[in-house]
Order: sequence, then structure tokens, then C-alpha cells
Amino acid sequence: MIKNSGKMLLALAGVAVMAGCASTKLDKPVEVEKKDVTTQTTTQSTPQGNSTVATTDLSGKNAAPATLDRVIYFDFDSYAVKDEFRPIVEAHAKMLKANPSAKEVAEGHTDERGGSEYNLALGQKRAEAVVQQMKVLGVGDSQLEAVSYGKERPAVDGHDEAAWAKNRRVELRSK
Repeated sequence: MIKNSGKMLLALAGVAVMAGCASTKLDKPVEVEKKDVTTQTTTQSTPQGNSTVATTDLSGKNAAPATLDRVIYFDFDSYAVKDEFRPIVEAHAKMLKANPSAKEVAEGHTDERGGSEYNLALGQKRAEAVVQQMKVLGVGDSQLEAVSYGKERPAVDGHDEAAWAKNRRVELRSK
């Protein structure tokens, strides 16, 4: 009886260890809030009638300098890119389109609240949201990568809203 109890405890311990190693599935597509990110609207006549087309200059003529802002901040428990940070995404998209051999990594980060798995998943969703917006602007898949560090690499130490707000971010890094 004792031998069987020991084997049973060992088996249960193994199951518990394996359950702790489970990961969060991220195969659900990232939802990207669709908003107008254009700078100019033109009306063109077509055989079917007039068409209003919104455009964004991604020609690279005004490619961004090396001193681009590289940090996009997020609200608590959110991975929606706020309007105030869209110009940063657009500037990086312009730079990447002008330099097809250039590559960037979007590094997703979270504040310290919540579990490690949850924060890794949220950081990944934030990074993927930024990458998706750049792809919509015409940047090639091979130029972008999304990774998550969750809460493991805080930008600011602290346990208050001011510190947490600085840690909820995506950093764009040249690869």
C-alpha cells in the first residue's frame, strides 16, 4: 500500500509540474482597431462615378531620421494602439518601406500586475498590434517581428500608476 501511495504521489507531482508548464495559446488573431490614419483625402473621377480616396505618404521621400521615437504606450489591460502614438508607427513604416533591407522587432511589455503567462500573452498582443498596423501601411512581413517580454523587463522601477504607465509599452528596435 505504501509503495502504491508513493507511486501515486510521484505521478500526481509529475502531472502538477506538466500543468505548470502549459502555455497560453496566442493563435487567436490580434484585433486591430481600424481608424483613419491618413493625411490627405482626394476625390477622383472614375467611369463608375466619383471616388473619395484617403492616402498616406509612404513613398519614403520623407524617411524618418535615426532619432525616431521608438516607444508606444498602452492603457491598462489593453493592446489597442492609441491615436497619439499612430504617428510613431507611421514614421517607422515609412522608414522600413524606404529601406527594404531594414528590419525591426516590436518588443511588447506590461506592468508588474498579473501573472507571468497573462503578461507574456498581453505583451505579445501589443507587439502584434503594432506589427499589424505597419503591415497595413505596406511594410513586408520579412521586415517585422513581434516578441513579448511581459513584465520581465520594466522600463521604470516602482509600484504605482506612474511607473506602471511607463512599463505598458512596445519598443521598436532595429534588427
